[in-house]
Amino acid sequence: MDDYKGVIIEESLKDKAVLKQVRIIETRVSRVTKDHKTPWLAKWTLHTVRIPAEKAERVAGELSRALDESHGESWYADFRNDRFHFIVFHDRVFRVDVKSAAQYGQARKYGLSLGIPEYQLDFTPP
Repeated sequence: MDDYKGVIIEESLKDKAVLKQVRIIETRVSRVTKDHKTPWLAKWTLHTVRIPAEKAERVAGELSRALDESHGESWYADFRNDRFHFIVFHDRVFRVDVKSAAQYGQARKYGLSLGIPEYQLDFTPP
């Protein structure tokens, strides 16, 4: 099975040790705007990561525990390959079949219930 690729926002993590479990292939910094809904931050550091398929479940679990919930549960991270898409919230992981609109809908609905802006939940198949 193919490796997974996704993005982890460094500022979303209360425990950055999880970044040692992934290969960072690119990093970019984005200035926070009002639309980001994270006024306590000035920037987001976005790490594009690669995760071997055999480690995906374990990394998803560790990431779910590492996400910072001190400002509500407003963070998530995601990574996917051409078969599955892991959408990771604090203490909740969705393993979505990329061909399943219903599974994507469940993850999107859950994210909205946490107060994550809809535009940030624009999950699409690869």
